[in-house]
Amino acid sequence: MSETLLQRPQADQAAPKSRGRRRFLLAGLAAGGALVVGWGLAPPRQRLHSSAPLPVAGGAVALNGWVAIAPDGTVSVVVPRSEMGQGVHTALPMLVAEELDVPLPAVRVMQAPIDKIYANLAVMEDNLPFHPDDKGSTKQGAQWLLAKVGRELGIMFTGGSTSVRDAWGPMREAGAVARAMLVKAALAQWKAAPDDCRTQDGFVIHKDGRRLAYGPLAARAADAGAGIGPGDVRLKEPRDFRIIGKPVPRRDSPAKVNGTAVFGIDVRPPGMVYAAVRMTPVFGATVASFDAARVASMPGVLKVLDISGALLPMMGAGAGVAVIAQHWWQAKQAAAALPVNWNEGATAKLSNDTIFAGFAHALDTESGFTYHESGTQDVAGAARTVTAEYRAPFLAHATMEPVNCTAQVADGKVRLWASTQVPSVAVQAAARVAGVSRDDVSIEVPLLGGGFGRRLEVDMVAQAVAVAMASGGKPVQLIWTREDDVTHDVYRPAALARFSAKLDAAGNVLAWQGKSASAAIGHQYYPRNLGLPGVGPDKTTAEGEYDMQYEIANQHIAHVIVDSAVPVGYWRSVGHSHNAFFKESFIDEVAHAAGKDPVALRRALLARHSRHLAVLDAAVARAGKPAEGRAHGVALHQSFGSIVAQVAEVSVAGKDIRVHKVVCAVDCGMVVNPNIVAQQMESAVVFGLSAALAGEITVKDGRVAQSNFGDYPVLRIDQAPEVETIIMPSAELPQGAGEPGVPPIAPAVAAAVFKLTGQRLRSLPLRLA
Repeated sequence: MSETLLQRPQADQAAPKSRGRRRFLLAGLAAGGALVVGWGLAPPRQRLHSSAPLPVAGGAVALNGWVAIAPDGTVSVVVPRSEMGQGVHTALPMLVAEELDVPLPAVRVMQAPIDKIYANLAVMEDNLPFHPDDKGSTKQGAQWLLAKVGRELGIMFTGGSTSVRDAWGPMREAGAVARAMLVKAALAQWKAAPDDCRTQDGFVIHKDGRRLAYGPLAARAADAGAGIGPGDVRLKEPRDFRIIGKPVPRRDSPAKVNGTAVFGIDVRPPGMVYAAVRMTPVFGATVASFDAARVASMPGVLKVLDISGALLPMMGAGAGVAVIAQHWWQAKQAAAALPVNWNEGATAKLSNDTIFAGFAHALDTESGFTYHESGTQDVAGAARTVTAEYRAPFLAHATMEPVNCTAQVADGKVRLWASTQVPSVAVQAAARVAGVSRDDVSIEVPLLGGGFGRRLEVDMVAQAVAVAMASGGKPVQLIWTREDDVTHDVYRPAALARFSAKLDAAGNVLAWQGKSASAAIGHQYYPRNLGLPGVGPDKTTAEGEYDMQYEIANQHIAHVIVDSAVPVGYWRSVGHSHNAFFKESFIDEVAHAAGKDPVALRRALLARHSRHLAVLDAAVARAGKPAEGRAHGVALHQSFGSIVAQVAEVSVAGKDIRVHKVVCAVDCGMVVNPNIVAQQMESAVVFGLSAALAGEITVKDGRVAQSNFGDYPVLRIDQAPEVETIIMPSAELPQGAGEPGVPPIAPAVAAAVFKLTGQRLRSLPLRLA
């Protein structure tokens, strides 16, 4: 088997040289049966050894912070990311199983303890506002620094389509190190030479046919770990993969099909009671008074209390009152009947009109922060200028599993059962509300019934802990209604954007300018969840605009941050979700103004971007010609490291827009599991179409006008298009899959609608006049 010496992740390897930057130090140290792997003086610090031994049982032995092996050969693999339908309980164990040389059925998932080695470093690096084409030392050095910061902060974060990308290095290394330890133990027992042995399917195999199973070897392997050196640890070459790259069935599917899967709302600790909330309908309002006596005698009611003090500013949850009862329906009925008076404040006058007027004023009067600039806008030879203004609304997450959290506070300890994307942040929030140390908080993370960024927030955790503190030590399950959720979300920011392009007489694009206005998610998310300042530029506001792939010599992309009284948060594909609509719709408009085919113009502007061209050509070729009475719309967008082209086949009947089929080509680097990539593209298309055709949160009198799926609809199964996914072969490192399929769908549909009707739809959701 051809192999390569164990290497650091690519981003680290490309970092500026300094003493020890490229020197891998592998120091063996027996500590509770684990191997410590360090990177010497080079940050980020090692990610293989946890600060405390893994909590194993049944005679299992932990070989490092990621892998434990039981006597029967069962391998427990720590998965540090939450499973919310994106397949990490399948894809991440595949990484370890590949390098450890064990069959995937022998691997079980183990929840990650709260520890800094499980921090998501890739998502930290993605916060940097560099262009994807930038390969310079400044970018590399900044990524190196952000990785170190991420390692020190230790934020366990599931999002940003980074789960596989972040795990690619440490989890493969964990498997390779454990395999080396097992081989070392077998060699010692047999008194054999390294070249005499190989590993396969959970065995160390001698060339004479003798074999030792991993299970009985594990304890000896832990002792042998101290003798492991750099030459003992190797990662496989991609050509030798036997598990990575294969279409392995999802491991969580059977339980979800037969109903045994446990989501947050399904947990049932003994003695549990329930809580429902009554939250202010107006952004920023406070509780003036409430009459607990009016509901105290209702069936099952145990307690009524104001929980507003548990919340930090700009959380999705508003100030409000909770009702604790024996059963959920009793709590809900009492909360609905509870008389509450609110101090509404000045925000009660807020409306969509005033919000967008504020955006327009900002674009008229402020230059904003320039994210990308090349050449000049004062170009010679311009024959005409094309301009357009686009807008996108606030959007809710509308996860299928309602917002919930279960908490117990007893004897100075807090227990959480929370379907969260940020378990370390949830623990911190619980400790803050309960007034205890983080070490006094434990958490179990069940499956998530959808996340999309909503479960990056911990407002429901703060509420649940506040309620549990008043429940006399009983665990309390706090559940929001769908109306609570839709009206108290942290919304995808609304945005307004203006674009202009200068063309010469032949229709060539000489200059491109874009400026947008919206709230900045980071300005709210960091203070309310991480205790960090929310200041400065926020790349999510302009991502998808400043980092576009088109080769236009003269560009200027800027954004103006407009502070928001409406809580905003991360929504699937974040800024790309609307900025791709702006950018791709405008390139279509430019093509039309230039008298060129939109696909041909894109090709002309991608001469030096072979990967983008290949993805575009693959999607267009597979789509062929549309059926009679239908039209094809095309969009191409890069986000989260992946390139996606989509061709939407659309028809229009009256004012009804119908999407029949979407061909989706994606280059997301090396693929761990093609089944999961295809599923994620299908999911993203449906999610993106829901927003493109119907998604809109409107604000009137400081309130959200929508309340449930009746007025905030999601795509139904009979409206869902056929989705055909083409996965491009690639030798690049794995990139995002969960989010990159969302951005192209809205502009692709809008382009098709223009072909059919001549109407240029510049506002989301797409509505025909």
